[in-house]
Amino acid sequence: MDFKDFKPEVREKGRAPDGAATYSGRRLYMQILVYEDLDEAEAIEFLGKADFESVLYRDMNHPMQHALLTYAEEPEFFSNDLRYFLNNSCFSDAVVNPEFTMIGRTYTIGYEQDLENVLVHRNKKRVQNKEWPWAIWYPLRRRASFYRLDPAERTKILAEHGNIGAAYGAENLASDIRLASFGLDANDNDFVIGLLGEQLTPLSQVVHTMRSTIQTSEYIEKLGPFFVGQTIFQSEAE
Repeated sequence: MDFKDFKPEVREKGRAPDGAATYSGRRLYMQILVYEDLDEAEAIEFLGKADFESVLYRDMNHPMQHALLTYAEEPEFFSNDLRYFLNNSCFSDAVVNPEFTMIGRTYTIGYEQDLENVLVHRNKKRVQNKEWPWAIWYPLRRRASFYRLDPAERTKILAEHGNIGAAYGAENLASDIRLASFGLDANDNDFVIGLLGEQLTPLSQVVHTMRSTIQTSEYIEKLGPFFVGQTIFQSEAE
């Protein structure tokens, strides 16, 4: 790619039914914080009274851990409002496990038609779905060589993952959330992935199936750590 005449575009791009380009400056930031020794009952009470939306998970793999998922359109929410809440509630008595901290923002590929739904509302509905209590969240980083591939080759490789996700989604076995993390987390990850569903087994099978794709087998440098949790609190869906 030649960056000589490069012009930044900070809006997300979509496509109208007639093929014309559309743009939006809206997006949703989502963050996961994992806590040890959190008072579960108190946490649910505090979150139920909070003026922001959230999800609280029990960690399946650690009997003393929980994960708090919060989301907002403005990143200032995390450094101001959420920070104040966490430091003035029962969360201040618990210990954050930074190994599992994840953060990312919604993004588009360029062909989406309903930008507001894709960038803001869709992910909220998915994490607030009472029929999908199970979740697997994990970060990933691709090898730098992936970004040097021809765009057509990248599209072909990514289509494998898209087809797998669509197949599980068509059977209502799993739904996914994909967030861009470039420059946002401490470990230089590219993305945060969330897999949500009624049962845990299909979510595990999605990860298993993805192992044989070209992207995962050849172009992923790092996956995880994986957080596996069951929902115990969800804000009400809008």
